[in-house]
Amino acid sequence: MEAKQEYARNAKSHCKADSKMTPRLLEKYRKEITPKMQELLGLKNRYAVPRLEKIVINMGVGEAITDIKILDKCMQELGLITGQKPIIRRAKKAVSNFKIKKGQPIGCKVTLRRAKMYEFLDRLVNVALPRIRDFRGVSPDSFDKAGNYTLGISDQAIFPEIDYDKIVRTQGMDITIVIKNSKSIDWSRRLLELFGIPFSQTKT
Repeated sequence: MEAKQEYARNAKSHCKADSKMTPRLLEKYRKEITPKMQELLGLKNRYAVPRLEKIVINMGVGEAITDIKILDKCMQELGLITGQKPIIRRAKKAVSNFKIKKGQPIGCKVTLRRAKMYEFLDRLVNVALPRIRDFRGVSPDSFDKAGNYTLGISDQAIFPEIDYDKIVRTQGMDITIVIKNSKSIDWSRRLLELFGIPFSQTKT
């Protein structure tokens, strides 16, 4: 509850690229998470502690093949959610079965770093995820071998930046949290837990 209230007080400033305010989660990482991870992992050097490198939000928009306006709308919404202009993803090769041509727009993505990365994660954990109906936590099984974590969202309406009445179609997205200095999935999971990621207690 305290995190939600603190987020609400600072929400208006999350899209300002030139904001000088240190994000709440970055302060938490420096003052609380880093020493805690050193203790848990037995690390003497604070710079050896796993840390967030970037967060990549990707929207796959297959319907853009027949209607480019759908992709335009998705880019607009992704920009509102992240506070950063998305880039278009294009097909790397042709797929005849799906009538996809090489270079054709098939989605959009945003890569967040530094302050915007922490601000987005704060909103995701404390505002967006709790708005999912019957939410019981995210899957603990979505780590790759490098310890990076990918979370699938099925509806953009969970983000408060999106006006529900203006949604044309439901659009999902994949959110990948890239972690640096992680030696294992366990290290990454412990880090994300300290950031407040609510992992489900039941494995999928």
